[in-house]
This record gives sequence, C-alpha cells and structure tokens, in this order.
Amino acid sequence: MGERIALATREGAPLAAYHAPPLEARRGGIVMLHAIWGVTPHLRQLSDSLAEQGYEVMLPSLMDAADAAFPVEDTTPSILDARMAMGERTGWGASTLPRVQACIDALNGPVYAMGFCYGGTTAWLAACRCEGLSAVSAFYGGDIAAYRDETPKVPTILHFGKTDTMIPLSAVDAVRDRHPDLPVYLYDAGHAFVAPSGHHPDSARLALLRTLQLFQRSSGTRAEA
Repeated sequence: MGERIALATREGAPLAAYHAPPLEARRGGIVMLHAIWGVTPHLRQLSDSLAEQGYEVMLPSLMDAADAAFPVEDTTPSILDARMAMGERTGWGASTLPRVQACIDALNGPVYAMGFCYGGTTAWLAACRCEGLSAVSAFYGGDIAAYRDETPKVPTILHFGKTDTMIPLSAVDAVRDRHPDLPVYLYDAGHAFVAPSGHHPDSARLALLRTLQLFQRSSGTRAEA
C-alpha cells in the first residue's frame, strides 16, 4: 500500500521514509518511529493498517543512509551489536530529531507521533523538542528515564511492560516521580509487546486503542457518534 519516498531535513540532509497515504477520510498525520531494527515489515504493515483508518503515516529511517535498503525481516540478530552501537551514537534518538521534524513538516496537521523501543525514546524527545505535533504515544522507550528532566510540550502517554527485562520498573517509577500527571500505562507483558518478537495481543490491542483515543482527543475535532 505505502511506498518509499525521499525527504530532506530543514538543513538539507536527505533521508528515506515509508509513506502510507490515508484510504479513508483523513484523520491526521502520524510520524511512526521505529525500533532499533529500522523500518521493518511489521511497522510498514502497521503503517498500512493505520492508513486504512484514515491516517497519513510517515515512517522515517532514523539511523540509516538515505539510499540504504529497508529491512526484509523484523529482527536480524547478526547485526544487533552494530545497530545498538548506532543507537548509542545517536543518543537513543536525540540526534535524529531533524529527521523526525522533516516528517512532521511534510504532513498537514494535526500531526501525531508514536514510537517503539528506540523509537519510543525518540518519540519522547520529539514531544519535548520538536515543533508541530499535537500528541505523542511512546511504547517501551528504554532511555526515556535518562531524559526524564525534559517535559513534553504536547499531550503524551507512555506504555511499558511489567515484565520487561530491558526496562526495570525502577526506571518507569523514575519517570512517574518526575511527571506525576503524565499517563504511564503498565501492561502484563514484556518488551516489544506490539512487535512480533514479544507480541502480547491483548496488551498491543489496548495500547494501540489508547494511542488512537489520545490522537482523536487531541485532533481539535469532535469524535463521530
């Protein structure tokens, strides 16, 4: 359904993104931010699914060169060390925000952001630093706690798994303590509960429902009866 497109940051740096145009009456734009594995088939399928519901989705490649190929599978363990090193070099998304901003700029409003794992931390940073967003939903962002002293500029919700071995509950509590009014949802699941690697259907369904409800509430329009 969607296709690969070329974009550029405000500074002129090229990047690639997967673009899924809305198939129903347009509800808004979504910038989807990927996990450490990149623009995987699962996230491209999720983008297509949201497009079927009326959202225009941009899924940018946050770390790779503009001419790099999108992954053909969701996880490639042999390249994990290299991907993790790239994640660390980017400050777990901090230095990729110009790419996020380029996608926001390319979409008509209202524009929302959602991200998973590496992209969950990036989504948090986008809520705090980027311009033009209306709401943000961040899923199991492992380094959100490291950036907890920053404050989102738009309505933001966070999703974590209670049994996530990569994100201790102490890190979740640290975010809650710093932002007591921020909705932080815990699910009976582990890490990556929306993705194929750790999929927990009930948790994924509820988290995505809460995400779309947030986007609707933040759209500036009334929901249809």
